[in-house]
Amino acid sequence: MMKNEPRQALRTDIPGMHRVRLAVRENPLTSNVIREEHYVPEIEVSGRGWVIEEAGEIVAFAVGNLHKRNIWALFVAPGHERKGYGRSLHDVMVQWLFEQGLDSLWLSTGAGTRAQGFYEMAGWSFSRQLEDGERFYELHRDAAGQVPANKSNLPGTRP
Repeated sequence: MMKNEPRQALRTDIPGMHRVRLAVRENPLTSNVIREEHYVPEIEVSGRGWVIEEAGEIVAFAVGNLHKRNIWALFVAPGHERKGYGRSLHDVMVQWLFEQGLDSLWLSTGAGTRAQGFYEMAGWSFSRQLEDGERFYELHRDAAGQVPANKSNLPGTRP
């Protein structure tokens, strides 16, 4: 069971967030495409970020971009997977984005990754795939304005 709850990311969290981003095994950064300075507008201007810490160290983070209606980042450091951190960050981020008035969100991830399965279990719908294998997904707020049900909470599904 998860003990550590997400909190809103601050500018001072960016080095820890970037360490997590550089440490992941899937979807690794191999160049300076994303640098620490890229996080500032994402968490302070166009969206919001959240972090989870263990013993004062950031071990997971998520960033949602309100203006682009997308998930900019959701990463959990190696060794901290399967603690519920990704799901917790996802749910807080998606709820916040929908509370801001958005009706749909999108994201992209690599084909055949754990992230692909994670998002599909969280209710995201596949929309298209590029030639390089990058897959795009969409999530729509339901007609009542609610965040879609988490499929892992439905009867007959595994957590």
